[in-house]
Amino acid sequence: MKQVDLVIIGGGSAGMAAAIQAYDEGIRDILILEKDARLGGILNQCIHNGFGLTEFKEELSGPEYLQRFVDQVKERGIKFKLQSFVLNITKDKVITYSNAEEGVVEIQAKAIVMATGCYERSAGAIQIPGDRPKGVITAGTAQKYLNINGYLVGKRVVILGSGDIGLIMARRMTLEGAKVLCVCELMPYSNGLQRNIAQCLNDFNIPLYLSHSISKIVGKEKLEKVVVSQVDEKFQFIPGTEMEFECDTLMLSIGLIPYVSLLNNIDCPTSSTRGAIVYDNMETMIDGIFACGNCLHVHDVVDFVTIEGRNAGHGAAQYIKEKEEHGSLKIEVDPNLAYVVPQFVRTPVKEDLTLKFRVRKEIRDKKVVVRHKDEVVFSQVKLVMIPSEMVILTIKKEKLQDITEPLKVSVEDR
Repeated sequence: MKQVDLVIIGGGSAGMAAAIQAYDEGIRDILILEKDARLGGILNQCIHNGFGLTEFKEELSGPEYLQRFVDQVKERGIKFKLQSFVLNITKDKVITYSNAEEGVVEIQAKAIVMATGCYERSAGAIQIPGDRPKGVITAGTAQKYLNINGYLVGKRVVILGSGDIGLIMARRMTLEGAKVLCVCELMPYSNGLQRNIAQCLNDFNIPLYLSHSISKIVGKEKLEKVVVSQVDEKFQFIPGTEMEFECDTLMLSIGLIPYVSLLNNIDCPTSSTRGAIVYDNMETMIDGIFACGNCLHVHDVVDFVTIEGRNAGHGAAQYIKEKEEHGSLKIEVDPNLAYVVPQFVRTPVKEDLTLKFRVRKEIRDKKVVVRHKDEVVFSQVKLVMIPSEMVILTIKKEKLQDITEPLKVSVEDR
C-alpha cells in the first residue's frame, strides 16, 4: 500500500490552503483528492465579486480568488488528483478512492485533512404542501446551471430562504432577464449578509418577506404558482395572509449542511453544526484526522474558510513532524450562542486561541466575555451580532497559560 504523509480530501479553498500551509512548514509528501474536474470547489460557479477582501485586500470574483491558490499549489509542486472520489477512510487513516485512470486505490496517510465542504438542503427536507412539479430547484444548482452551463432555469422566479446564495441568485437571475417576484424567509430576520441584501435585493427592488414561507405549490407537470403565507412565532401559517405568485421556478436557499459522511462512517463525534468536534488545531476527536472549512461549520465569508484551512494545515504539519501529548479543556457557551468552534483547547496553551461562533438571534449593544473560573480572560463590546454573520475572537496565549478548568463564553450587558 502506498504511503503518503498528508492526504487532503477536498480541493476547494480550505483544502488548498491547508496543503499550502503544510508544504510551507516542511511537509512535502502531500496529496489532494478532489472529486470534481478542477480545483476550487464551489468557487468555480461563484462568478460574482466580494471575495478576497480579508485575504488579498482587494475584491475578486470566485474564480479569480481560487486561481491564486491553484497557482500556489502548482508552484509548490503539490500533487493533486481530479475526478477522484473518496469512498472510505478508516480510523487508522487508510483512504480508499477511485477514478477512471487508477480504478480503486488504497493509500496509507500519516494525517488526513477533511475539507469536503457542504451541501444544500433540498425540498424534501422541508416538505412543502402541494404538488411536486418540475421547476423546484436549489439555488446552488441553479447557479451552476447558469454560470457554468449557460442555462437560464426560469423566467418568473420565487426564492424561498434568504441565504447568501439565494440572494446572489436573485440578482443574477434579474441581470439575465428573469423576473424575481420575491424572496420569502421563514425567520423574522435574513440569513444572508447585510451587504447582499442591499446589493442583491434593495438595488433591484426585489421584495423580501420576513416571517413568510411557501404554504402551497401548485402545478401537475410544471410549476404554475406558489402560495406564500405569513407565519406566527411558532412558525405556523396565519390564515388570511396568503399571497399567490404565478411562476415557473421556485428556488430554494434553505440552508447548508456540512458534508461529513466519511467521518460519520468512523463514528467521529460531531457537534450541533453536524460538523466534527475539534481542538484548537482543527484536529477531530480521532487521532491525526483534521477538519476545516464548510465541512466543519458553514462560513459566511470564504476568506475565513481559507484562514481555517491554514490552521488545519498547520496542525497536520505539527502532528506529522512530532506528535505531542496534550491535555484538553472544553469551551462552553451560554444559551445565546448557537455553537462555538473549536469545542476544546489543548493544554498547555502554546498558541493564540481563535474562537468562532454564531448567535441564535440578533443581539445589540452587548459584550462577549470569556471566563476561566471567575476570572475574565477576554472581553469585547459588540454593537450588533446577527445569526447570519459569524463572530470571530482571538485570545492571546498569554491569557491562557494557567487554565485548569473549562472556558466559558457568554454574552453580557456592557
